Amino acid sequence: MDPTTRTPEADAFEELVAEAEAAPTEGWDFSWFEGRATEERPSWGYARVMGERLAKAEAALDIQTGGGEVLASARELPRLTVATEGWPANVAKATALLHPRGAVVVASPEDAPLPFADAAFDLVVSRHPVTAHWTEIARVLRPGGTYFAQHVGPNSAYEVVEYFLGPQPEANRNARHPDHERAGAEAAGLEIVDLRAEWLRMEFYDIGAVVHFLRKVVWMVPGFTAGQYMPQLRALHERIETDGPFVAHSTRHLIEARKPRT
Repeated sequence: MDPTTRTPEADAFEELVAEAEAAPTEGWDFSWFEGRATEERPSWGYARVMGERLAKAEAALDIQTGGGEVLASARELPRLTVATEGWPANVAKATALLHPRGAVVVASPEDAPLPFADAAFDLVVSRHPVTAHWTEIARVLRPGGTYFAQHVGPNSAYEVVEYFLGPQPEANRNARHPDHERAGAEAAGLEIVDLRAEWLRMEFYDIGAVVHFLRKVVWMVPGFTAGQYMPQLRALHERIETDGPFVAHSTRHLIEARKPRT
């Protein structure tokens, strides 16, 4: 754009995008979004209930811990607490956060078998795992042990996904359906104790929040860069400026599964 023809609106757009591109994306700390985006929280209060479960456990595993923020929110950790994480930047962040609490962080790819012996844990937790590998979860649980987690559900934030990628196949939209999770858990020999789902409102107040969201939640629009989607971002910026927040909906489900004692 010719500098002599620049407008305040163009400057604001570029500043918002540049700020979002410069923001760090490690871990699952979403404080950067304060005042710029909101998301309803599920009614069950996962972190609080997880903390209550951890306080009663003997040996616990947190799968795909991210930067360790959710696990670290628990007031009391079991004597043996282990967390896995596959992204190197998150491994470093989780280690710094959790080691002072006595928890061990193990670098483990998301699609690899869990690097633990059979029946090692009486509690396995996870918040928003990319995939729940049910056979591995069942293997590392002790008889009578529990898997307690909050998963991302089907069609989550698909208003954002389809804005950039267009209509998605039905198979993609329903890949995380709670019924599929139930079937996978039961096929691995686990018993479903609780399974609840909720549909939650998201609002993006500026284009920077959209850019940061897509940089942080990398599976939404794989390979996303602002440069690649600049026309769509400019159009969405103008839409937000004119019509108000860009509204989407996330889906979450709470799942509790138990390994039979026999």
